[in-house]
Amino acid sequence: MEAPALYLGLFVLIFLLIFTWRMHRRRLSLPPGPIPLPFVGNLFQGSFLIYESYLKLCKQYGPVFTVWLGNTPVVVLCGYSVVKDALINYSHRFSDRGPLPITARLAKGYGIIGTNGEHWRHTRRFAITTLRNFGMGKRSMEQRVQEEAEHLIKAIEATRGKAFNPQAVLGRAVNNVINLVVFGRRWDYEDEAFLKLLDVTNNLFNFVRAPLGVAYVAFEKIMKHLPGSHQKIFQDCEDMKSFIREQIKSHKKTLNPDSPRDFIDCFLIKANKENETNSKEFNQENLVVVAFELFTAGTETTSNTLQFSLLLMMQYPHVQDYTNAVVHEIMRYVDITPMALAHQVSEDTFFRGFMIPKGTTVFPLLGSVLADPDCWKTPYDFNPENFLDQNGLFCTHDAWMPFSAGKRICPGEGLARMEVFLFLTALLQKFTIKPANPSDTYDLWTLRRAFRKKGLSYCLSAYPRT
Repeated sequence: MEAPALYLGLFVLIFLLIFTWRMHRRRLSLPPGPIPLPFVGNLFQGSFLIYESYLKLCKQYGPVFTVWLGNTPVVVLCGYSVVKDALINYSHRFSDRGPLPITARLAKGYGIIGTNGEHWRHTRRFAITTLRNFGMGKRSMEQRVQEEAEHLIKAIEATRGKAFNPQAVLGRAVNNVINLVVFGRRWDYEDEAFLKLLDVTNNLFNFVRAPLGVAYVAFEKIMKHLPGSHQKIFQDCEDMKSFIREQIKSHKKTLNPDSPRDFIDCFLIKANKENETNSKEFNQENLVVVAFELFTAGTETTSNTLQFSLLLMMQYPHVQDYTNAVVHEIMRYVDITPMALAHQVSEDTFFRGFMIPKGTTVFPLLGSVLADPDCWKTPYDFNPENFLDQNGLFCTHDAWMPFSAGKRICPGEGLARMEVFLFLTALLQKFTIKPANPSDTYDLWTLRRAFRKKGLSYCLSAYPRT
């Protein structure tokens, strides 16, 4: 009995030595970083997909360093100079999408967010062109947002100054703008099917932010087979995709090639016109995934920005008279996505004194750009003067990257900026926003980080302006 146990022990020891040696050899060709452990990488060293930990490592190892997520090395980029250099000056090498296990399971090789190559270029180009044709950044889209703002105002007026949580009503308003673009219609705020879809969206993003989602990213091959609440989330997302398929089926029955009503119509017309229904870019499953991505991604980030915006307005009531500088400062200060979605280098790249091998995952820290002390007057405080020149006039800023930069910049940037500006302007023109309890105070710096992990929940009161 002792001999087999001895042999097993020796086998495990040799395996660990070989594994550690190979990992060490790979480390020699990468930027410096904390020493990883076999199999778990830097999980127990506090640097596992945690933005604040990355900032600490940046101070220790410099603006370009490596962490290990399990057995996978990830190069992290910190600060405006480095992120700009990679995403803009070296965009041809840093623009591939890195592995996104949750997106990969949901999209199955389709869509825009998690794809690369010709499929990504064709689909993204079509999506951006179609969104522009439907008015993104134009007066026609402004009118749609303003019309939805009227519904939002009515919903808030119904509270009659009583305390309420703005999260739900803001999400419904933002999502209806997406619905108009994708499906050609809006839903009543109390429609049960509509509310169910919003719940699925919220649950998905809560999962992504939670420790369970982090574990899924690191140990996908194991986690996808294990039971748990994450399996229901994936099933709910599949139900949402089935809903989208029904919408597509309905569109096909009433399609008029000469008068497209929405994004789905445009996609179907493109597929029929070029006889590309069997291509990977213009088949139904790609349309389903792109619509799913627009519905989910176009709702969560914008509604969260608005939610935090109202919190800021309560803390800084003197800025409720509103300026363009306030909008930009809100997006800088809140930095909804402090870490851009994973990138990947498309070829061996010599960057900032380091050779980064082809296929290496890269995390650009957008939050480190939006709070870079070398770029901002007051990087850690909410201060609209960050966007005012010496004459008090609004001025843009190169380090303003809440939507990322380069080839992978968010395709919905124009719509999101318009929604935040118009919704917030409409609310502040109609209401004075105050804490539900006059004695309530908020530690904005702490809340800003905490709500990415578990969402933000608070109550306010909205009083009609006289």
